[in-house]
Amino acid sequence: MTLLRITTLMGVTLTMGLVAGAFALYAHSIMPGLRKTDDRTFVAAFQQLDRAIINPWFMITAFGGALVLTLVAGIANRGTPAFPWIVVAFGLYLVAVIITVAVNVPLNDAIKAAGDPARIDVTQVRAQFNEARWAAWNLVRVATSGPAFGLLAWALVQCGRATA
Repeated sequence: MTLLRITTLMGVTLTMGLVAGAFALYAHSIMPGLRKTDDRTFVAAFQQLDRAIINPWFMITAFGGALVLTLVAGIANRGTPAFPWIVVAFGLYLVAVIITVAVNVPLNDAIKAAGDPARIDVTQVRAQFNEARWAAWNLVRVATSGPAFGLLAWALVQCGRATA
C-alpha cells in the first residue's frame, strides 16, 4: 500500500505541475505576446494553439490526468498525514477544471468555429472572443492549479515523513 500511496502521489504531483505550468505559460507569455499582435495574427495563432493543445498527450498526462490522479492519490492516502493536503489540492484543481469547461473551452471553440482568418472579419471575431475575459479566468486557473501543485508537493513530504 505504501508503494501505491507514494506512486500515485508522485504521479499527480508531476501531472499537476505540468498543467499548472501550461496555465502559467499562457498567462505569462502566450496571451501577453498575442495581445500585441494584429487581429488576423491573433485569431490565426490562437486557433492553431488551441488545436495543438487538444491532443491525447496533454489531455491524459496533464489536464485530465491531474484530476483523476488527485482523486486516486486521495483514496490511496486516506488516513495519512498527506490526505488533507491532497483533498485541498483536489478542490483547487476542480475549480480550474470547472473554469476551463465553463469559460475557456467555449471561448476557444467559438474562435475556432469562426473559420479561416483569411475569410472572416477577424476584428469582429477577436472582439467576440473577449481575450480579457479569457485571460482573467486563466489567471484564476493559475491561482488554483499552482497552489494545488504546491500542496501536492507538501503531501509528498508528509508521505515521506510518515514512511520514514
